[in-house]
Amino acid sequence: MSLLDTPKLGFGLMRLPVMPGEPDTIDIEQTKKMVDMFMEAGLTYFDTAFVYGKDGASEKAAKAALVDRYPRDSYTLATKINAFLMARNEEECKRQFRISLERTGAGYFDFYLLHALQTNNYKKYDEYGIWDYVKGLKEEGLVKHYGFSFHATPQLLEEILMAHPDVDFVQLQINYADWENPSVTSRANYEVARKHGVPIVVMEPVKGGTLANPPMSVQKILKEADPNASLPSWAIRFVASLPGILTVLSGMSNVEQMKDNLSYMKPDAFRPLSDAEQKVIERAQAALAAIPSIPCTGCSYCAPGCPMNIPIPDIFSARNKQMIFGLTERGQSEYDRAVTGRGKASDCIACGQCEGACPQRIHIIERLKECAQAFEG
Repeated sequence: MSLLDTPKLGFGLMRLPVMPGEPDTIDIEQTKKMVDMFMEAGLTYFDTAFVYGKDGASEKAAKAALVDRYPRDSYTLATKINAFLMARNEEECKRQFRISLERTGAGYFDFYLLHALQTNNYKKYDEYGIWDYVKGLKEEGLVKHYGFSFHATPQLLEEILMAHPDVDFVQLQINYADWENPSVTSRANYEVARKHGVPIVVMEPVKGGTLANPPMSVQKILKEADPNASLPSWAIRFVASLPGILTVLSGMSNVEQMKDNLSYMKPDAFRPLSDAEQKVIERAQAALAAIPSIPCTGCSYCAPGCPMNIPIPDIFSARNKQMIFGLTERGQSEYDRAVTGRGKASDCIACGQCEGACPQRIHIIERLKECAQAFEG
């Protein structure tokens, strides 16, 4: 069976439901319900990573909600090895695979990725010999398919695919908001992967939730076109309609989001966007481009290494409430809550750690200055 025969919706385990008042504790019982709904719909692709959640919470949740409850051949599981966030040397990096196996209890991984390759970190994977290490795992049968997730320029993507023509797939950030975004280059990266004939796993199809609740000008366009279609459905169907897509990862955080996704993405329900619907997306793209915002997806890669303990994604989310939706007071209250007991935007010492970790290549230092002015006066 071709990889492209994989059902077009994947369950991203990065933003799982959490217990009330306990943001680091995953709600396993709700996660089990979501896994059951996903499997019953005939969908099979699950995606986690070594660095998702505190102390590997996402991989552990995959074990409790999926691996311990379903036959191993009834689903496919993807996880990732990271050479820059939690690895100080080659040994620590390579040890991640064995830890991931232990956390998940999966026995092997159907898809294994070098995680979040960017301009400032991709050489670490060469320095630590991770490409050859993962290929060796594939030869041992511990990995069925290997690839990498990517957050950089089409030029670098071309370079990596030329150097590693045997990769089975690549994971790219693609959504209608970033299709022509010069920082993310969704379309250009997509076209490079297509040129090389490499199947594509899509991440961030709703841009960290932004396209599930877009600005009112965008909502108006989409609702006028189809009052019965949910807002996230436009974003997910946009990428799932592209040729060469292996699957589209949706980081569902509750049962309601799962129900919505399944309503239009289970195998017997999915239909590609029509030409008329593509025109609607083009109008939505134009409306989005006219609205200033901070293009943060809430991945939180920037936060763990901040020496001032600044909750950067939460601050940017609060500011976007003001910039995109005009919710000045709500944005202020969210900011005040986020920085209680933590660093404020004005506490930034401009060390640059965050900018090196940011997949969206946001100028975080300057943005924090703007947020300090907006929230702190």
